[in-house]
Amino acid sequence: MSITALPVVVPLVSAAVLTGARRWSPRLVNDAGATAVSLAVVVLCTLLLVRSLHHPFAYWMGGWRPKHMVSIGIALSVDSIGAGLATFAAVLVTASLIYSWRYFDSIDGLFHALMLLFLAAMAGFSLTGDLFNLIVFFELMGAVAYALTAYQIESRGPIQGAINFAISNSVAAYAMFLGVGLLYARTGALNMAQIGAALDGHRADPLVIVAMVLLFAGFLTKAAAIPLHFWLADAHSVAPTPVCVLFSGVMVELGVYAIARLYWTIFAGPLGPHAVSLRAILIGFGAVTALGGAIMCFTQRHVKRLLAFSTISHVGVFLCGVGLLSGAGLAGTAVYIVGHGLDKAALFMMVGILLHRFGSLDEFDLRGKGRALPLVGVLFGAAGLVLAAFPLTTGFFGKSLLEAAAIDGHYPWLPAVFVISSALTGGAVLRVGGRVFLGWGRGDPGDDSGAREASREPDEETESRDRTPPSMVVVPAVLVAATAALGVIPGLVPGIERAAYGFGDHAAYIGWVLRGSARFPAVPHTHLAAYDYVYAAGAVAGAVAMAAVGLFGPGVRVTLARGALAPLTGAVNGFRDLHSGHIGDYIAWWTVGAAVLGAASLLLLT
Repeated sequence: MSITALPVVVPLVSAAVLTGARRWSPRLVNDAGATAVSLAVVVLCTLLLVRSLHHPFAYWMGGWRPKHMVSIGIALSVDSIGAGLATFAAVLVTASLIYSWRYFDSIDGLFHALMLLFLAAMAGFSLTGDLFNLIVFFELMGAVAYALTAYQIESRGPIQGAINFAISNSVAAYAMFLGVGLLYARTGALNMAQIGAALDGHRADPLVIVAMVLLFAGFLTKAAAIPLHFWLADAHSVAPTPVCVLFSGVMVELGVYAIARLYWTIFAGPLGPHAVSLRAILIGFGAVTALGGAIMCFTQRHVKRLLAFSTISHVGVFLCGVGLLSGAGLAGTAVYIVGHGLDKAALFMMVGILLHRFGSLDEFDLRGKGRALPLVGVLFGAAGLVLAAFPLTTGFFGKSLLEAAAIDGHYPWLPAVFVISSALTGGAVLRVGGRVFLGWGRGDPGDDSGAREASREPDEETESRDRTPPSMVVVPAVLVAATAALGVIPGLVPGIERAAYGFGDHAAYIGWVLRGSARFPAVPHTHLAAYDYVYAAGAVAGAVAMAAVGLFGPGVRVTLARGALAPLTGAVNGFRDLHSGHIGDYIAWWTVGAAVLGAASLLLLT
């Protein structure tokens, strides 16, 4: 019996069992059972990953295999990137569940069931070879995410954040279903390999372009690319901390994965002649997202929102990597996603410790209180350096591949975008670490009462805490150590490079899905260059400098804000005002973003 479908089936069935037994099962049984299931999914996905390293394969439900390149069955198409992403999602769910053991005062099986449903949706999303099911798993993931965001249903904030999240992503889902309908009308197929084969050799006419735009707009919403991003900060700031681990660590990255999967499996054929124009569109969105998210990150005092905007900035970097439309860009994005996901998960967990102990998420309210948590402070500082792509960490290797791909792709200015993004986001985290754990910098400036009030949100537990359970510190410590060490494991980064080049081989994907035959492309061996260390040193030095300005340079900030940077300050303040919390505003900007993407695509790709 094949185990291919089990990473989806096992957590789905287990979630149903936990939901049915929630009235009678004790907390210990729920914690242990959910963690055991997620560990089992880690093992299952790892087995699929190991098998796909040697030979990617398609598993056809019910044995309905394709005949003469035509499929009527539903397939799970397993390659190293998809299986690796499913494994990564399962690892983060496991870490989040272990962290949750002592995080909540009281919790029943509904939370554990939702987490397992979320895992099933992410695994199915990563492994499916069917376009319609890709959207179905997207919707399942979204529905569960809305419920998890509003899990503290007794508070107003989580409800509002979940509503904004749900409406924004539901509009995106409607767009995607329209895109699926257009492609089905053109090709008569839903299997992504068969759609790609049917479109090969044909020009990119308006119907195909509109279908692509609708699908890309939907997944760019899930990825939170600017200006489709407004839901993310609202959701992150009110969702329970263990849930934020998954939102920032893997969920938004799945949106970027979907863009890459759709292009290389479906649109690479008809859009091949227009690759230069599509590259410019995607990199344009990515660069704006990377810089806009980084600037917004540095201006936050609510620590969860700060980390949320950091995620948006890194999504921009990932989108630039995918937008380069090259194997090297895909490889750099894949490596960087692993490093960022582990690091961001650890940072959210450490912020959860601060909320657990002190009942606040305001950077100024927390000033100096973190001295009671010296180990957490050391880990927080290390995570900030890792976020800035400190040399020889996993993120450094990913960013180095992206920089090389950008230069080879004739985008020599992109590394500067990556350095600025790393410096601002890493600097923001280091600034928070210095103020909270060392007491550096001034106290509350008293100039933003709204932000101060919003940061003093209700604790996610019902009692104040005078100590932190060891499990809540051990889990982020392991994640920080992993993101610092994984990149130097022999063969890991080259293995991801090989997988990325295979992922980007359009003809090979069609071959092993519809014919069962696989061929592997030649993969150039990438070496670190001197400029990689120069860029990394610049990003780390920039992060330290920005943290120092944030902590010790209020006069410098005021002088710059009133002088040379006055136009930029006005633009940043205006951009902050756009995050109004009103869903009507967010949908208006979603429409603007989708229209810009559509107009650029129709003008440049037809």
